[in-house]
Amino acid sequence: MPVPTSAPRTLYDKVFDDHVVHSGDGDTLLYIDRHLVHEVTSPQAFEGLRNAGRKVRRPDCTLVTVDHNIPTASRKNFKDVTSFIVEADSRMQVSALEDNVKEFGLTYFGMSDKRQGIVHIIGPEQGFTLPGTTVCCGDSHTSTHGAFGALAFGIGTSEVEHILATQTLPQAKSKNMRVTVEGKVAEGVTSKDIVLHIIGVIGTAGGTGCVIEFAGSAIRELSMESRMSICNMSIEGGARAGMIAPDEITFKYLKGRPLSPRDGEEWDKAEAYWRSLKSDAGAKYDIEVEIRAEDIIPTITWGTSPQDVVPINGVVPNPQDFPEAQRPNVIRSLEYMGLTAGTPMEEVKIDKAFFGSCTNGRIEDMRSAARVIIASEKNGGPTKVAEGVYAMIVPGSGLVKQQAEAEGLDVIFKKAGFDWREAGCSMCLGMNPDQLKPGERCASSSNRNFEGRQGAGGRTHLMSPAMVAAAALTGKFTDVRKFMGTHLGEDGGLKITEYSDYLSPVDTPAPPVKPTEQTAEGQTPVKQAAAASAGLPKFNVVKGIAAPMWEANIDTDKIIPKQFLKTLLRTGLGTALFWTIRYDVRTNEPLPDFVLNKDPWNKSSLLVCTGPNFGCGSSREHAPWALNDFGIRCIMAPSFGDIFKTNCFKNGMLPLELPQADLEALYEDASAGLEIAVDLENQQVVRPNGKPPIPFTVDAFRRHCLINGLDDIGLTLEHRQKIEKFEEKRTSVWPWLDGVGYAKKGQKVIAVPVRKSVSKNDW
Repeated sequence: MPVPTSAPRTLYDKVFDDHVVHSGDGDTLLYIDRHLVHEVTSPQAFEGLRNAGRKVRRPDCTLVTVDHNIPTASRKNFKDVTSFIVEADSRMQVSALEDNVKEFGLTYFGMSDKRQGIVHIIGPEQGFTLPGTTVCCGDSHTSTHGAFGALAFGIGTSEVEHILATQTLPQAKSKNMRVTVEGKVAEGVTSKDIVLHIIGVIGTAGGTGCVIEFAGSAIRELSMESRMSICNMSIEGGARAGMIAPDEITFKYLKGRPLSPRDGEEWDKAEAYWRSLKSDAGAKYDIEVEIRAEDIIPTITWGTSPQDVVPINGVVPNPQDFPEAQRPNVIRSLEYMGLTAGTPMEEVKIDKAFFGSCTNGRIEDMRSAARVIIASEKNGGPTKVAEGVYAMIVPGSGLVKQQAEAEGLDVIFKKAGFDWREAGCSMCLGMNPDQLKPGERCASSSNRNFEGRQGAGGRTHLMSPAMVAAAALTGKFTDVRKFMGTHLGEDGGLKITEYSDYLSPVDTPAPPVKPTEQTAEGQTPVKQAAAASAGLPKFNVVKGIAAPMWEANIDTDKIIPKQFLKTLLRTGLGTALFWTIRYDVRTNEPLPDFVLNKDPWNKSSLLVCTGPNFGCGSSREHAPWALNDFGIRCIMAPSFGDIFKTNCFKNGMLPLELPQADLEALYEDASAGLEIAVDLENQQVVRPNGKPPIPFTVDAFRRHCLINGLDDIGLTLEHRQKIEKFEEKRTSVWPWLDGVGYAKKGQKVIAVPVRKSVSKNDW
């Protein structure tokens, strides 16, 4: 029920207000309607529940799948995870997840289920994602779901455990930011081009501390698939989340999906509420950005950050064209990418083409790429993948794959020489067998082009699926508008089917199975990490050597690359810290010039970084775990990625934002190998040799928790009665949000009915 207020509110304000369970001591406690769980960020969370003797509070609001670690090779002979996944650490994470869903009684789309897929594909696909909901997942691209008018954001493992235990999450209110794209985009320009252009304008820190609402005529004309692609990359602009107001396009997409409100009174009530989810006239935004749709052309990245964008008809930039403070980062990016300033982008050759990911792995994306292939053949252009190029297409879910095959898209792709794969995250982050080799250049429809993102030493260029298809056929980056010629904008004569032909009801999961010491669950090695769930070390005064760093946008992939995420523990990651710049990626030998490999900084307990946006990128809590395990408990920087900052606090660490001048002074102290002390009780950084201390302020509640080593879950459970009261209101006001198998007070369990148009034999 909307909170009474006379002031105009934004879409974000409305959804936030409708989920307040408690406020008054620090962050606001929000109720989380939908929780998506996968294998990488959950094992330690389940172990925390196990050690504390806690259950999952709302299994009906939790949906689980595997996506990051799994191979995308053919599953024709798939029997089980143990025999199919060759890589031991990946197999262990997936097996642990399967054990956990059984133990805690959760709905699970496993590898033998055609509904399996990337978390941010399957949530909307099933109708699990709905307007006006709060959606969380241990993956930073959870903002995808904001396309429905949901407040959706990525979280770390500690927060995964928090939601599993309480169905709530403490959150600070973000600022409101609106990006308005007015006008009509030209033919050949896609939502991927729009969002890359936006990130190029605002930068990867432009949305820090904000929730971005995407608005304007160009946004309203987009399909749901395209809107999801835009919201998906909100995090790459530094935002906590991205949102688009729901409308007729949204309602049509959701109608009839397995977990959507049922037709009739329930649907009518839900739709009436959804129609109220738009910003009021006169609502205040802290930041406004306006963009002309006509200014956007097909866009591609050139560097190692999503903000490093250039039009396809542009050239590799010259470091001298950037402000002096940015030049070192530009030079490093060009060296890593193997590019020379002034080179036309259309002359840059590729080794691989990857098309898939939670950004662009939907049926609309598949059709877009197929149209490029058809147009090339009509124009007398190349009909096969270029010699020397390996091109792969990875559907975002089993249902996307099934629909694409029913429409004959797989035949078009395979005939042209593309490798047609099974659903999964695949080469987006290279945690599975799909990876780049050092020096290989890839045209990719994914969302991040960080160093080593798709494989150690790999070079990633982000672009739309259509641009990836064009590059695969020509062997170099290609302007899809020229490539398609007179056939630009044609539908290619594709057979189009309806999503409803491929859906199936979601059943009530089996009841939880209590583990014993004789079961696989009882023997899990993560018991070694129990201490991490039983309170935090106190942070009073931390004194020691500080490691000096200067780079801007040090992302979580750089702090700890993807190959070290395959762990069931919170500990033991210190040796992996900054792996790609601390070790030679070919020999694994330490690089003697890297600061943490040199004495005395190899014993650092603090880190001083003069570059902004430290910890941008992924929601992986492994980044603070690695820093903590190395011995670093405080990072000082001008600014931090929002999720990284939260994850630090959750692990008893202090992310300390300081003015640039103070950081420059501390950088000099750190570079000299002098000891620095961070005194949280007195809120000051004590400098060496009697130099004046540097004062700072930290949120009073965060400071209290750090000093006393308080655990968030324990604090939240003090508000148990308020959570129960909110759930009663939720059932009364928004009954469609109670999921499959949820037993309301005084009622029997209600299951989603089987839709008549779906046959059990489809599965």
